[in-house]
Amino acid sequence: MATKSLRSAATGMYAQQINIQVISNNIANINTTGFKKNKAEFQDLMYQEIPTSSQARTNIGSSQSTGDVLQVGSGVKASSTQKIFKQGDLQPTNNSLDLGIQGEGFFQVRKSDGTYAYTRDGSFKISGEGRVVTASGYLLEPEITLGDDVLGINIGRDGTIEVQTVGGNSYVLDNIQLVRFMNTGGLKALGDNLYAETESSGPPMFGSAGADGYGEVHQGYLESSNVDIVEEMIAMITAQRAYEINSKTVKTVEEMMTITNNLKR
Repeated sequence: MATKSLRSAATGMYAQQINIQVISNNIANINTTGFKKNKAEFQDLMYQEIPTSSQARTNIGSSQSTGDVLQVGSGVKASSTQKIFKQGDLQPTNNSLDLGIQGEGFFQVRKSDGTYAYTRDGSFKISGEGRVVTASGYLLEPEITLGDDVLGINIGRDGTIEVQTVGGNSYVLDNIQLVRFMNTGGLKALGDNLYAETESSGPPMFGSAGADGYGEVHQGYLESSNVDIVEEMIAMITAQRAYEINSKTVKTVEEMMTITNNLKR
């Protein structure tokens, strides 16, 4: 039983180690545009059934159990991490190509290998060919290309793109489409502020900004990280104390084993 107690305490220490890694990643990305915090989730391990003394006596000569059974757990494991897609604050940048989403939705981008990814990071740039791209050079989809005569660009809350040309004319160029998913928590984080579709997330659903179920696009704003530094500090202290208590459990079991060995002498 002492060995099992050591193993249970060890699983607790390992689980809290992973918890600290998740928390530290949240804190490290506190200034990352559009970052969504992670939350570690845990599950208890298998239980061993130990008969009580009364049950042991009852079971003599009988195949039926009539007494109570003690269930002793084997510890804990980190089962998964979940993205918390809580809205981040919109910070003004006064950059016409910075777009923040207020509400549900993602921008769709096309990566260099032709696959699609989704992001809340709206810090877009203009490529040498006049196409709207992300900071990593991925194309915004549907593709938007600005001509050489474009002097200014205005983007409405509904994603409508209006451009001003050299001759003083203005016209509607295109409309920015947003994407949402049935289960945003099922998206796979790829890094570079990108997410990928999975079976858990469901297929992408396209719609216009401001439509039912879709957020609004705010030009000249970027969505900040939704990490709350106070909550993360509290979670880190809690995880640290849990790790410390589990380590003390190991020490206590070791002392009990020492006492037992001395009794045999």
